[in-house]
Amino acid sequence: MNTASRSGDRVRVAVIGAGIGGTAMAALLRRIGHNVTVYEQYERFVPAGGGIHLSPNLMRVLRHLDVHRHVLFTGQEPGAFLNRDAVSGETLYGLPLGECAHRRFGAPFVALRRGVLHLALMSTVARDSVQWGKRLAGLDWRGDSIELAFADGSRAAADVVIAADGLRSRVRSILCGHEQPVFSGQVAFRGSYPREGLKGLHVDDLTKWWGDETFVLSYWLDRARRDFYFAAMMPQSTWPSEASFVPADVDEMRAAFRHFHPDVRRMLAGAPPGSVAKWALFERPPRFEFGTGRVILIGDACHPMRPFMSQGAAMALEDAAMLTRAVLGEGDFMRALQTFADARRERLTRVHRVSAANTFMRGETDPQWVFGYDVLSADASARLPALYTPSASAMAA
Repeated sequence: MNTASRSGDRVRVAVIGAGIGGTAMAALLRRIGHNVTVYEQYERFVPAGGGIHLSPNLMRVLRHLDVHRHVLFTGQEPGAFLNRDAVSGETLYGLPLGECAHRRFGAPFVALRRGVLHLALMSTVARDSVQWGKRLAGLDWRGDSIELAFADGSRAAADVVIAADGLRSRVRSILCGHEQPVFSGQVAFRGSYPREGLKGLHVDDLTKWWGDETFVLSYWLDRARRDFYFAAMMPQSTWPSEASFVPADVDEMRAAFRHFHPDVRRMLAGAPPGSVAKWALFERPPRFEFGTGRVILIGDACHPMRPFMSQGAAMALEDAAMLTRAVLGEGDFMRALQTFADARRERLTRVHRVSAANTFMRGETDPQWVFGYDVLSADASARLPALYTPSASAMAA
């Protein structure tokens, strides 16, 4: 089948998953003329929780989707990313951000609630193009189309299926066989609470406190610095639950980090019971599954990685932009798949490796290769035409 992208050839695309990567993918493909429907297993829109870093490489894609103003207005632009010794508090490395990020990387660095980003991206997708309560049960190749079967008994047809359904991707299981994610041996306590809970403690905009096998990441979730967020990671030998997270025992958390700097102990002490969740960090074998034929995987469905560079959402949005460029260049989704995979493999491999090592910015670091990367124009060619690239000044507008 010729799944062309030339003008007038509206390919029916089914995107599985209405998360951050799926909504961006749908918006980008609709912009170049395709008929996109997003299928989401949740019954209604549920904004993702917790905090998130929007690094400059991610912000470029948000600018292209014209949602950057909302996150800039809502989120905080840290003045610096400080990396400090967990016990002594000594600064190991400090990366200037704020206006320096605009000048050095051509785009800002923003911290905010993950749900704010999710809602902004949902605004780019037509309401009638998202179908809720659609848990994928199977795929059936029928000549020139793919039939999607859902757990509620309904069916749909598409020319192309794009999996943005995360770590436990149903599409990946259909293509590759059932492969349960593996517990990494690491857990993270994640919580947020109002500024008043800090009881006058001065907290820098964005800090990672480095221990030997532990760390605490802390930052503000909003422009006004009203809400404080932290993620405290430590090793744990087993995870006795099928759930990804459970309510945390704050006493356990405080005991685990009792040797950290007094400022960190005060941060953790401010978290009221019930405000913290304990998350298991799961992973898959370090290989990428980009898909086959007319089924394409992006984001965590393709390349799950540990969150230690805060690049999970950035890699998903980069995937969406690069796949769009490949479709424009090749004029066909099947040919675009290989072009997309070739364009992404080296970068994803490097980010995956550095994330797993958990060394990024522990000492003197040049983050240009991460934050300065422009997925809208990298390696521009006939097969990968550049999308519109804003200037650094336009990004701030």
